[in-house]
Amino acid sequence: MCCTCFPEDQWSNSQPATSPGIPTNKRKPGSAGVQRVNTVAASAMEVTEEERRQVEEQVEQLLSGKGSEVTGCDVGLEQSKPATLKKNVTYIVCAVIFNDKEEVLMVQEAKQDCYKQWYLPAGRMEVGESLEEALRREVKEEAGFDCEPITLLLIQEQGPRWIRFIFLAKVTGGTIKDLSAADQESLQASWWDRQSVLPLRGRDILRLIDCGLKYRQDPCHPVTLPVDMSCRLVVQRLVLVFTNAEEQIWILLVKAPGLHLPTVAAVKTHAVTWAANMVVQEAMPSAYYDHDVNTLGVFSLQHNGRQHGKTDGVCFNTLVVLAPDHVHRNEDGEKLECTVTGRPPAVENPRYVWYEVQKQTLREQLLEKTRSTSILPIHSLY
Repeated sequence: MCCTCFPEDQWSNSQPATSPGIPTNKRKPGSAGVQRVNTVAASAMEVTEEERRQVEEQVEQLLSGKGSEVTGCDVGLEQSKPATLKKNVTYIVCAVIFNDKEEVLMVQEAKQDCYKQWYLPAGRMEVGESLEEALRREVKEEAGFDCEPITLLLIQEQGPRWIRFIFLAKVTGGTIKDLSAADQESLQASWWDRQSVLPLRGRDILRLIDCGLKYRQDPCHPVTLPVDMSCRLVVQRLVLVFTNAEEQIWILLVKAPGLHLPTVAAVKTHAVTWAANMVVQEAMPSAYYDHDVNTLGVFSLQHNGRQHGKTDGVCFNTLVVLAPDHVHRNEDGEKLECTVTGRPPAVENPRYVWYEVQKQTLREQLLEKTRSTSILPIHSLY
């Protein structure tokens, strides 16, 4: 369990990414790239009323915390393999559970390398489980309690090979585990008041406990639980937006087959959240180095896991904001003048197009999310 600490089908028909590779970091190439920032209006194309309706309905569905079938992968497919639990992906579930006194449920480790140290109930997901089933099993095995998840609090990731899902949960039955029931899963469980001295296996859990307390007092995002929908790869579906001072908002779309939100496969050499950088680099390479690509969080996530090697993937439906970098320098470090037009950078790859959101309620919802970031956070530990 100590790994829980910080540490042929529909896909084959998808279009491959056209970018020559994935950058290892984001460095400005020099003044030529800087001076081109945001100087051209967004590419235009005719959008039919039906296409407009379908795009807006899908975004509204994701905004409400629901899922949407993953039918293909637009970027990164050739650099990824189907997710297979215990082979190329590891999912960790972690439970933050409080009692009426706001004491947190802790378990004492039985493993030799962390023997008698304390940690939150946590462990690896097993083959054939859903995330919620894994959570219930781990809490039962390690703490003796039955539980139900309330919401995801946070997702942490070190690329597709290690993803941790932290849940806020509640006890629904069972009896706390004592030393008489000690086994290889844990020695015992106890409620911790967070004041008394307790030898912790890792201090990373203090932040998770704090997140749980804050959510109980003032929920910072809607209740978010996994949506039972299958996915073969670890992917991000991007609601990648550009906004301006006039409260206009654009969404980046892939043109074919049919206008749709970009879906990007995670690659083992990068954070899962690097997906948005891959798309921006491919769609508008000249503007890439002069804009910040900010993944704000997850609207919803989709996982099934019932067919080993076929549905072990996860789809993260994420909100990403593309914003101009307001400080530009040339290769000598000198500041450059930059005119911000209030329009998205020009799309240079014909696969992509900017679509300006027309529906007022959707525009207001997206703008509110970009300002308040009231959305499930996903943090890269790279």
